Amino acid sequence: MSVLSFLTTTASNAILSSDEEASITKSINTLKSRIDSYFNSGVIKEHFRFGSSTRGTILPRSMDKNSDIDYMIVFTDNNYTQQTYLNRLKTFVEKYYNRSEIYQSSPTIVLELNHIKFDLVPAITNWSGALQIPDGSDGWIVTNPNEFNTTLEEKNKTNNFLIKPTIRLMKYWNSTSNYPFDSFELEKMICAMSFWFQNNQKDYLFNVVENFNAPFYGPQWVLDEIARAQKIVSNVRRYENQNMPAQAESEIKKLFRL
Repeated sequence: MSVLSFLTTTASNAILSSDEEASITKSINTLKSRIDSYFNSGVIKEHFRFGSSTRGTILPRSMDKNSDIDYMIVFTDNNYTQQTYLNRLKTFVEKYYNRSEIYQSSPTIVLELNHIKFDLVPAITNWSGALQIPDGSDGWIVTNPNEFNTTLEEKNKTNNFLIKPTIRLMKYWNSTSNYPFDSFELEKMICAMSFWFQNNQKDYLFNVVENFNAPFYGPQWVLDEIARAQKIVSNVRRYENQNMPAQAESEIKKLFRL
C-alpha cells in the first residue's frame, strides 16, 4: 500500500457507517420529540442540530472519543441568566435519560448515550433577532451556527472535494495527539488555507501539516505535537524520494500513532 492509498483509505474510514448514521438519526428524532413534549408551547422558539455532524466532518467515536452531536435549543424568553437555561436543559435530560451520563460542561449540557454524545446548547435571541449562546462565563455571544457550512461546501467543491477528507484526517491526528487544537478551529484553519498545485489526498494533508500556524504563545506540548507531525511528513518525503515505499508507509502511520 502506498502513502496515498493509505491516506485515502483512512479518510474514507473516518466517515460514519450507515449503522452509526441510522442510530444517530433515531436518537435525534427521539430527542426532538421529547423536547417538543417536555417544554410548554411558547417556551422554545426552535431547536436543531448543527456543527460537524451537519458538515460531514464528524468522526466515528472509534477515531475520536470526543466526537459529538451539537444540538441547539433556542428559548423564547431572554430575561434569565445562562445558568437558568442550562438548568432547564439539565432537568429535561434527567427526566428522559436518567440512565445515561449527564453533566454540565460549560456552556453546554452533555448527554452521553452508548453510541454518541450530545452537546445541548441553550440559546436566546437579542433585540435584532440574532442568536446568542453562553460565552462560558456570565455573558452571551452572537453566533450563526450553520454559516460555516456554506463556506466549507464551496471550498470543498473548488478543491476536488478533498477538503472534507483532509479535515477528517487532521481531526483524527488531533484526537490521537491529545487535542492540541479545538476541533472547530482546526476545521476553520484548514478551510482558510490555499492549496495551489495540490492534486491528491497526500498533497492536501502534507500541505496542511507543513503550513500549520503554531500558536505563538501556545503551550510547549502543542508546539511539540506540531513539530512531530512536520518531522513525520518530512521523513515520508525523504523515503519516497529514495524509493523506499515500505518505510514511507510505516512512517505516515506514525502520524496517527498506529
